[in-house]
Amino acid sequence: MNVAEANVEIRNRLGLHLRAATTLAQTAARFTSAVTLGRGKNQVNARSVTALIMLGAGKGTKLHLRAEGEDAQAAITELTNLFTNGFGEE
Repeated sequence: MNVAEANVEIRNRLGLHLRAATTLAQTAARFTSAVTLGRGKNQVNARSVTALIMLGAGKGTKLHLRAEGEDAQAAITELTNLFTNGFGEE
């Protein structure tokens, strides 16, 4: 099974709030791979808006993105771009 991982940082001013979490979850849902986002030992399903918000990730927070499945690398590439571009907010 393919596994891809990346370390990302929250760059947008408001952090992983509702709109950013929804964008992330919707993007993750387009892939067949299982995608998780982690902060320390806390790993959550990247398709769950509620779980993403519960991470409490503000600006500057470093997170670990992991995808496992057929399209793992494509998922990581696209999701990493969301973080890099501040979820299109700034």
